[in-house]
Amino acid sequence: MSPPSPSSPATPSSPPSGSVPTIDLTPWFHGDDTDRRRVAQQVDAALSAVGFLLVTGHGVPADLRADVRAAAKRFFALPYQTKERYAATVGERGWLPPGVEANGYAEGTPTPPDLKETFAVGADQPLGVPSLDDVWFLSNVYPAEVPELEPLLVGYLERMRTLADELLVICAAALGLADDFFTSRAGHPSYTMNINWYPPLSHVGEPEPGQFRIGPHTDFGTVTILDRQPGVGGLQVYVDGEWVNAPYAEDSFTINIGDLLARWTGDRWCSNRHRVLPPDAGAPDEELVSLIFFYECDPDASVESLPVGTATYPPVRASDYLLEKLRAITV
Repeated sequence: MSPPSPSSPATPSSPPSGSVPTIDLTPWFHGDDTDRRRVAQQVDAALSAVGFLLVTGHGVPADLRADVRAAAKRFFALPYQTKERYAATVGERGWLPPGVEANGYAEGTPTPPDLKETFAVGADQPLGVPSLDDVWFLSNVYPAEVPELEPLLVGYLERMRTLADELLVICAAALGLADDFFTSRAGHPSYTMNINWYPPLSHVGEPEPGQFRIGPHTDFGTVTILDRQPGVGGLQVYVDGEWVNAPYAEDSFTINIGDLLARWTGDRWCSNRHRVLPPDAGAPDEELVSLIFFYECDPDASVESLPVGTATYPPVRASDYLLEKLRAITV
């Protein structure tokens, strides 16, 4: 069945070339209809121009994010043999040790494995369909050595799911669609949260040629919500043919969209390339921890291009597309 035609959204007024704007969500949550339309237009412009934005006024407590990060650092500081009890690979739950992931392969760029460790959790309530449950709704695994991590992550996932759904409502408003156009296709969605530890140069040694903390790639799903720390070996975004350092603002989230949402909008919105630089010799003791929530949609949802962009993609089943991408980055 073809998707409904949206009402005609305005052509976005793009932010300055090469910029990643900061958008305050306070008017969306607490303003009138005019305020909400203005926020939707700002989001439309940012996603059309660069595919990235920073959001403030999101309502997620800074203390919660700080507590999750601190507990995660206690886990990553455990001996290798202890962390190995929770070892997993891409798409699974638990500890992804060094060497199991190379994100550059998702776009066909061969790179050495990414210089990071990851602790991954995600959607864990089964649908009752084994072929989907065994891939997208695995049971989460929590380390007994850091017992506080489980309740913190359960609370954080709840906050991220709520914020991601609200972002999809804003996206629908930006395109002149019914508020629930995207969220109605995310009633039982797949999602993953990666806590990425980027060890210091003094820990990992000199990077191989072409090796990154995360190699160049686009995200795969609908929206990504990133709580990051600034650093010399930090996030870069590909803008106007150049890699630029992503801006940072206190108490903000960095938001970008993934391939599925770009396809849904017929490339009106950009699923943009990004990467995390390797540790820098000028900051040999720099270590960073990022909290990354990758939101998708119902695994069985059909993603079909809306008549709002310049491209028309054939319909794709979300689960099929996402699985292909996850297999590509698995070392």
